[in-house]
Amino acid sequence: MADTTMGDVRPDPEADEELEGLLGFLRDARGFDFTGYKRSSLGRRIRKRMADVQVDTYTDYRDRLEANADEFNALFNTILINVTSFFRDPDAWSFLEREVLPELLAQNRADDEIRVWSAGCSSGEEAYSLAIMFAEAIGLDETLERVKIYGTDVDDEALRDARSGLYPAKVLAPLAPELRDKYFEPNGVRFGFRPDLRRRVIFGRHDVTRDAPISRLDLLVCRNTMMYFNVEAQTQIVDRFHFALREGGFLFLGKAEMLLNDADRFDVMSMRQRVFRRRPGEASAPYQPSPVKIRVGTSGELHTVARHRQMRDLILDATPSAAVAVDAEGTVILVNSQARVQFGLTPNDVGRPFQDLEVSYRPVELRSLIEQAAHERRTLRVNGAERRVGEDLQYFDILVQPLAGSDGLTAATNVTFTDVTVATQLKAEVKRVREDLETAYEELQSTNEELETTNEELQSSIEELETTNEELQSTNEELETTNEELQSGNEELETMNEEMRVRTEELDEARTFLEAVLTSIAAGVVVLDQNLRVKSWNRGAVDLWGLRPDEVLDQPFYGLEFGLPTEKLREAIQRCVDSGRRGDPVAVPAVNRLGRTITCQVQCSPFDGHNGGVVLLMEEDRTTHSGPGAEA
Repeated sequence: MADTTMGDVRPDPEADEELEGLLGFLRDARGFDFTGYKRSSLGRRIRKRMADVQVDTYTDYRDRLEANADEFNALFNTILINVTSFFRDPDAWSFLEREVLPELLAQNRADDEIRVWSAGCSSGEEAYSLAIMFAEAIGLDETLERVKIYGTDVDDEALRDARSGLYPAKVLAPLAPELRDKYFEPNGVRFGFRPDLRRRVIFGRHDVTRDAPISRLDLLVCRNTMMYFNVEAQTQIVDRFHFALREGGFLFLGKAEMLLNDADRFDVMSMRQRVFRRRPGEASAPYQPSPVKIRVGTSGELHTVARHRQMRDLILDATPSAAVAVDAEGTVILVNSQARVQFGLTPNDVGRPFQDLEVSYRPVELRSLIEQAAHERRTLRVNGAERRVGEDLQYFDILVQPLAGSDGLTAATNVTFTDVTVATQLKAEVKRVREDLETAYEELQSTNEELETTNEELQSSIEELETTNEELQSTNEELETTNEELQSGNEELETMNEEMRVRTEELDEARTFLEAVLTSIAAGVVVLDQNLRVKSWNRGAVDLWGLRPDEVLDQPFYGLEFGLPTEKLREAIQRCVDSGRRGDPVAVPAVNRLGRTITCQVQCSPFDGHNGGVVLLMEEDRTTHSGPGAEA
């Protein structure tokens, strides 16, 4: 984990009071107790989220939280900064593998279990780094047999990512290629941690400031997590870590953390790499039992009473059901061990108003039941109360029992929670199986009836098929006849196709012959259709005027621009069209493709095969020469 730095903010008592109110609301509404966090960093993170949603005051932001439940997740993700990577700070991990791991293994026998805790594991990279380190040091088979790694965090979303064991290639960049190939398998666009070693890593939600620590540890890794807490909370966390470690167990902290005031409990392995070892000696409990009042008397009496009180506390803590006792003023006077585990309570909650605890209204509203039980002086029971913890459901039978004093009045109320989750789930499973059986029986009965009906329908279908078979036989004969007719028609089509092929060849020959004739004519031959558009332009016309056929075909003859003034031919062409006879040659001054001035003799002939078309025959009159290049 890591923090960001923002500018200094001047103290504002009113804002500080609003911040404390907001933290209390978060604790009561969602069970997140941030009271042990440093106010400077906590205030910065909350103000950052407020800036993102454009809210100015803590009061307004609390209103937003009450109106939008999804905002809680966004806020927690902002406060719980998840910065981690595989083998973060390689020098520290190298020291751990080179110096610490051999001593840790030497302290255990070959068949002893090795217990490791990664506190504040975020999305799991640190826990998986530990698994890889042990597998490389003692071998994969021995790691699967002996090593158990616990990864905990308060961020449920990060824990979901950790449990999946899937990471993109960018996250695996710090790993050497051989380690990545050995311990990760491709899974789509991401890589998954190898399943057999993944089963040795257990992830769970745990608050290091409130929940009981994991015990009998050989190695405890908590890097850059304590730096977010104030001095008092850090002291409590170190007490819990000391209790969790075995004698000679190792504590691995982050670069921003050190144990300056715990030389009597921890030896320094490497201050530079923040590695410490638990010194021999008894560990105090990570939490103290609630204080008890004893009457004044002789020292012997005090000792006896204290011993009896201690025995009573031990008996209460040993009971399998969670129990919380509340006095007549609504103050918590007792919380046993099971209650602390089940509902996240601590000894510090003793003496607080019961209404301030989450357990007072979840899984059920208990304050009204306590008042009712005290008023009616009878025990009340609530069966199957449902409580959601993350993605899991728990069920409790709750017993609210008033306790009468010597005066007959209710002096306190004991609330007992019996966990019936397994029984409730089994009942639900039995009910579901019974319903499935009834449904299956009904479906079987219905299927049997359907089979009988189907049998009758099949008998009828057989008779219909026999009739249909006869009809098909008749149809087959008709199809055979039709096939013969189609074959005869196909032969006729083949004969017609052959005739068309012969005619096509003849047409091609005629076209080729006509093109050869037109090409062989030295004079320019131009054929116009009834709209006086160019339909043919032979080689003689190309040589005479310089225009290619693709430039003039289908173009209006009078719109062409070349050396012949076509407008002077309009009268002759129209006369030929109207009379339907060949006209006399018309001499027209023109300029050929070489730029020479010539006299062009043009003769118009009707084109009878094209409904009013005209054939123009153009020749240079070589008897007369004019222009700059003419001979004298």
